[in-house]
Amino acid sequence: MENTIAQKLDALLKLQEIDSSLDEIRKTRGDLPEEVRDLEDEIAGIETRLAKFKGEIGNLNSEIDSFKNAQKDGEKLIKKYKEQQMNVRNNREYDAITKEIELQELDMQLAEKKINEARARIRLIEEDLNRAETSLKDRNDDLKAKKDELDLITSESEADEKDLLTSREKHIKKIEERLLKSYQRIRGNSINGLAVVNVSRGACGGCFSIVPPQRQADIRERKKLIVCEHCGRILADVESVEPVTGRR
Repeated sequence: MENTIAQKLDALLKLQEIDSSLDEIRKTRGDLPEEVRDLEDEIAGIETRLAKFKGEIGNLNSEIDSFKNAQKDGEKLIKKYKEQQMNVRNNREYDAITKEIELQELDMQLAEKKINEARARIRLIEEDLNRAETSLKDRNDDLKAKKDELDLITSESEADEKDLLTSREKHIKKIEERLLKSYQRIRGNSINGLAVVNVSRGACGGCFSIVPPQRQADIRERKKLIVCEHCGRILADVESVEPVTGRR
């Protein structure tokens, strides 16, 4: 059996009450959750840079090892060529071997230059690495402090929040999907999170715009869903105003 409009409005008002209570709890945490997420993202970025720096240093050290091995090979060849020079039969052979020795020496000098360049590059990267490690430690310290503060605030309201979330899950099952989506859309577009309000003192309880008397009468009847013409919030009921009596 489909709920009446009045029942639907009551269900929406109850959901709004639960969500507003949850908003108040979350408001006590301020910007801490967002600050924690931002720090976690920043730390992940620093860790990525550290991995990159370490990878570059590893590659440069591998290059240095290759150049050193090339130098050792060159030394062996030079030694071999010098031994061959002792047994040459003519000047032509001697000159040819001398040329090979000179080429090997040039290659060794070039390797030494490359080694020095790689070492200089490593020193620069290590400076960046040290700065990043210092920054990582600082950010981790900040994150721990923020998490501790957030955990303390959360623990104080954890039980209430859990109860409200459980109640909310049960309650939304009583609201038809189309109406729930409309509620969530209006709430998402609202600065104060209010999607369902009453008319109070002749004005919308969300944007405080005046609601005409005839429209208030329609709202009181609760025979159809009526929204504020100015802000689009659902107007659930009209609050009665207690008459003010003065002394005579």
